[in-house]
Amino acid sequence: MERGAEAAPGHRVISHLHRSNHYDVYDVFSEERACRCVAKVPIPGEEGGRAARRLLREGALLRRLAHPHLVRAYEVIRDPRPAVVLETLTGETLSYIIDTTPRRLSLREVACLGIHLCSALHYLHRHGVLHLDLKPSNIVSERGFAKILDLSIARPPGRARRGAGTLQYMAPEQVRGGGLLSPATDVWGIGAVLFEALTGEMPFNREVEDEEEPDTYEQLERRVEPVRSHRRVPAALARLVERCLEPDPAQRPAVLELMRKLEPFAG
Repeated sequence: MERGAEAAPGHRVISHLHRSNHYDVYDVFSEERACRCVAKVPIPGEEGGRAARRLLREGALLRRLAHPHLVRAYEVIRDPRPAVVLETLTGETLSYIIDTTPRRLSLREVACLGIHLCSALHYLHRHGVLHLDLKPSNIVSERGFAKILDLSIARPPGRARRGAGTLQYMAPEQVRGGGLLSPATDVWGIGAVLFEALTGEMPFNREVEDEEEPDTYEQLERRVEPVRSHRRVPAALARLVERCLEPDPAQRPAVLELMRKLEPFAG
């Protein structure tokens, strides 16, 4: 949509921020709030399909749940087209920070990131919700606070639908489908994010483009590479991240255990 168009009633477009496979995200001016907000809407042609239903479910979740490390939703709009109005975040995505910062994140920064993610995921799990799509592009650093975005595929624990998630960050049970999704599935996501934050490398399928169907899913074929093969970090921290990426969900740490063991590295 062009500048000045209504992304949703009373929310005029300032600029287009991002397009994913299913959604457009706009910087908008809210007439009711007299400030800038973010509007997330289905891409053209998706207004009445699964993407629209996911968006409305995501908006309802974010309106119901409130946590310092989750993006805040102000409003869920159904007509004339589905839209969710969100708070404006002034930071950068973790993926942008990893790609553009000359130095790697410090151990303290990575540990704080992990603690923030654990805090938010513990809260979601207490409310019966799994995120299932943790990745650096879904995390914004806002004045030193991690904020998690995009609950579009969030759902309660239960049987997995094959391939729901992002290739490089999906746990084996997500890739296979039919298995049980549990809080341990999100622990895998935390581990994948921390691995990339520490090393600058995706843990799996790093050569595959987003739109490609891979020949093999590496998380089904091999274990994660040792963190210390990419960067010299304390052995205890490396092993903690690698435990999050255990193929067997029962071998991964619980969220609060992970949080507690990250605390010494945060200072």
